[in-house]
Amino acid sequence: MKPIVANGLRRYANGMTLNDTSSALSLLKTRRSGKPRDLVPPGPTEAELAQILNIAVRAPDHGKLSPWRFVIVGHDQRQALAELLHRALPEYDPEAADAHYAKEVEFAYQAPVMIVLVSAPVREHKIPVWEQELSCGAVGMNILHAATAFGYVGGWITGWRAYSEQVRQAFCNDGERIAGFIFLGTPRIPLEERPRPNIEDLARHWIPPA
Repeated sequence: MKPIVANGLRRYANGMTLNDTSSALSLLKTRRSGKPRDLVPPGPTEAELAQILNIAVRAPDHGKLSPWRFVIVGHDQRQALAELLHRALPEYDPEAADAHYAKEVEFAYQAPVMIVLVSAPVREHKIPVWEQELSCGAVGMNILHAATAFGYVGGWITGWRAYSEQVRQAFCNDGERIAGFIFLGTPRIPLEERPRPNIEDLARHWIPPA
């Protein structure tokens, strides 16, 4: 993006100044996920969550279809979620022991804020479902970036729950699926950086076919 110089101040076409851009780059370069079980209060307020979701939908969306939805599981609904997971667990693990059921209770009560990201493609549309699903993924990433900008940490996970038909029906309409459970809060322990891939191993210049 080329900077525009006006009144001695470098400003980009999107309205950001050079300092703004540096801050945004710093956020992008340092963002990392936290384990949902390690996320504690405070979490985003109602007003902050609304802003996070408004930022999230500023994602590539070929056809302007909005092929995604958000289902927020409130604090007073966590027990109902735990009971749903208890009912659904046997379809995934018929031999589940008490410890496995206890883990579902822990899952249901993780983090101050829980968002179920739902992929809701418009089927039989000229825009391929695959592109609509990619858009849903971009929305999920935007949630994590926006939460980081507000000073929180996010964790996006799937696991068996995202693929359970009982759980899917509790959150989705026909033709929809769970893209993941996104948890937002404050880490109770410092986040540890993890190894990142070497871009030289992943990127190459195209060589046109002969």
